[in-house]
Amino acid sequence: MVQGFSREPGTHGPVTAASPAGTRKITWWAATIAVGGFLFGFDTGVVSGALLYIRDDFDLNSFQQGSVVSVLLIGSVLGAMGAGKLADRWGRRRLLGVAGAVFLAGTVVAVFATGYGMLLVARIVLGLAVGTASALVPVYLSEISPTRIRGRLLTMNQLMITVGILVAYLVNLAFANGGDWRAMFACGAVPALVLVVAAAWFLPESPQWQIEHDRVDQARSVIASVSDPATADRIVEQVQRRIVDDRAKQPASGSGRSLWAPDVRPALILGLTLAAVQQFGGINTIIYYAPTIIEQTGLSASNSIFYSVAIGVINLIMTLVAIKLVDRVGRRPMVLVSLAVMAVSVFLLGLAFVADFSSGLTLLFMVAYIAAFAGGLGPVFWTLIGEIFPPSVRAEGSSTSTAVNWVSNFIVSLAFLPVANILGQGETFWIFAGICALAFAFVTRFLPETRGRGPEEIERDLDHRFGREPNPRKTVQTP
Repeated sequence: MVQGFSREPGTHGPVTAASPAGTRKITWWAATIAVGGFLFGFDTGVVSGALLYIRDDFDLNSFQQGSVVSVLLIGSVLGAMGAGKLADRWGRRRLLGVAGAVFLAGTVVAVFATGYGMLLVARIVLGLAVGTASALVPVYLSEISPTRIRGRLLTMNQLMITVGILVAYLVNLAFANGGDWRAMFACGAVPALVLVVAAAWFLPESPQWQIEHDRVDQARSVIASVSDPATADRIVEQVQRRIVDDRAKQPASGSGRSLWAPDVRPALILGLTLAAVQQFGGINTIIYYAPTIIEQTGLSASNSIFYSVAIGVINLIMTLVAIKLVDRVGRRPMVLVSLAVMAVSVFLLGLAFVADFSSGLTLLFMVAYIAAFAGGLGPVFWTLIGEIFPPSVRAEGSSTSTAVNWVSNFIVSLAFLPVANILGQGETFWIFAGICALAFAFVTRFLPETRGRGPEEIERDLDHRFGREPNPRKTVQTP
């Protein structure tokens, strides 16, 4: 063992251990990378307040209001679907820079939109960038994270999403008196520019990608910059062996292990199911429509935006709590507790509308629901999709799971207002409660603990939980 480094069981990315100075550098990289998550949160959250004024300027009906919110998700699906293959071809860093440039372009179109159609185009362009970033950031973070802080760094993505949502709410509040929704959108140009500049000049390429593309010297240099040359040599050799093993599992006609291969299928089923559950549990109906929902309890539009800021603060605080717990408590118990509390609180939220409870009680149940999501399922989902897939298909697995997440988001967001008009808002929230309860049963049966475990251990546990005979070639490797 090299002095200053620890032997850690399993590895997800080439950076398995780092010196204290190296850990600080990796954390800085992770925070910069997670600006993509910030933009994800900002561009999904800013529309909630802007919509209160856009609907009057452009005379939008309920369907048009829903489409302004949800059309971003169409672009997000397309961006997420293409992100995996493009990241494998171009590299993680370059694609993040492209995503930042697309964010800038979409922001400009939104600010200068002259009508409903142009605004839809802007939201689709922003969606392409949001989807790309949401699929790519967890992969990049996973591949630069030492095992002992992997959960914390992967959770940073959700932290930045919640920061983005909160900043969006604060921006909405700042411009609420004048109703200047164009200024609300324009503020997104600043973090987009930060991402472009960081990807062009400061961020390293993922060592995993460099090794897979025979850029071994560059990968060794990146790893040595946070460890030392001897450790870098050892880790590069280890990753090269794993790449050879993964390619050996693929039929001769393939260039790499397929996402649809039988030994990857349990991870795929788990990733896609968690992606759908995270959205069909109802979270983004509250994130997108928080001011609208609060307004329906009898408060004014400006007061609704003010209370939505409080919701954003709770979202941020609970995400910080999750970051503290994820590498201590583990992923599985956090998701189970989160789903249980979500089911109860969203049921009570529905009851508050059906029984016409006071605004205070309605807000309490809404805050409890968001706190439960932000302290568990919200951040841990993004951690898990960076962990459950084997390294050879991690980008594609994250991309596919993220695409399903966005498809689910689109369906729920577009359908929420029309369904609530037909069934009633309270009854619609009860549907979300039922989905959370079913998800609790699924997670109890199929989700393994991934904390402190490498790909081989996770793969074997998934095989066991899904009733699949383990591959005898799967062995637990240690650095």
